[in-house]
Amino acid sequence: MSDVNKTLQKWHASFRKGTDFDSWGQLVEAIDEYQILARQLQKEAQSSNSTDFTEEQKKHLGKIATCLELRSVSLQCTQSTEEFKLEDLKKLEGIIKNLLTYNKEFPFDVQPVPLRKILAPGEEENLALEEEDAAAVAGSTEAFPPRAPASQGTLLPRLPSEPGMTLLTIRIEKIGLKDAGQCIDPYMTISVKDSNGVDLNPVQDTPVATKKEDIYIHFSMDVEIQRHVEKLPKGAAIFFEFKHYKPKKRFTSTKCFAFLEMDEIKPGPIVIELYKKPTDFKRKKLQLLTKKPLYLHLHQTLHKDS
Repeated sequence: MSDVNKTLQKWHASFRKGTDFDSWGQLVEAIDEYQILARQLQKEAQSSNSTDFTEEQKKHLGKIATCLELRSVSLQCTQSTEEFKLEDLKKLEGIIKNLLTYNKEFPFDVQPVPLRKILAPGEEENLALEEEDAAAVAGSTEAFPPRAPASQGTLLPRLPSEPGMTLLTIRIEKIGLKDAGQCIDPYMTISVKDSNGVDLNPVQDTPVATKKEDIYIHFSMDVEIQRHVEKLPKGAAIFFEFKHYKPKKRFTSTKCFAFLEMDEIKPGPIVIELYKKPTDFKRKKLQLLTKKPLYLHLHQTLHKDS
């Protein structure tokens, strides 16, 4: 078997793995598989050195990558109007399997987009071109919602108080990591999700943490939860995703995550466990990051207007 056929076989297996996860409802795993494959296809589609595929075949690879990204977005944004369905994605299996002999029109009106990356906080980059490319995918800049926090973060102010209602401020004190000193431009993304992993509040990013000490990265930053505690549904959780910049790969990566469940919302300090990525917003398959006593250190303050 030639190297090209081995590559196509590997891509096809990855495609099937992703759609199987998707059909089984294992959305975290499906998104992860789709995004890995999309990056591989985009890279091949935009390679000027590769002679393995014709220009037309590269266009097809780029368009398949776009569809994989669109399906990932649909799974993450359950309220999105630009939904790309699993049955639509499955129509592409024959193309990726038989790319060398495929000679028909691509079944969807999408365009290949450039390799995208999450920008490092404060990184100089012309976002205008990237946003235009993303808009070309589905006629909407929401096709790839860009989450590229500036170094000052995107933290929101406290909500107005309401009689008899409670607001929650969470101070992120520090996080313990064995390689804390090696993390570049570290920050936290904070989100509130229901039991199905759907966002209940606007997602917030902290500014970049600049103080590192031994095994700790110190944040000392307040996050105002954008919903009254009484209005948080049973089964909801507050997620903290620790992210840092990887210069060799030139994108920002999630290293680990932690979460607070509703019965843990109490005034005072609390330490919570760290879990391996990818972030599992449904909390179905959790794996501890380490057996060592390393945690996320928080302090909660409840504000009740009587």
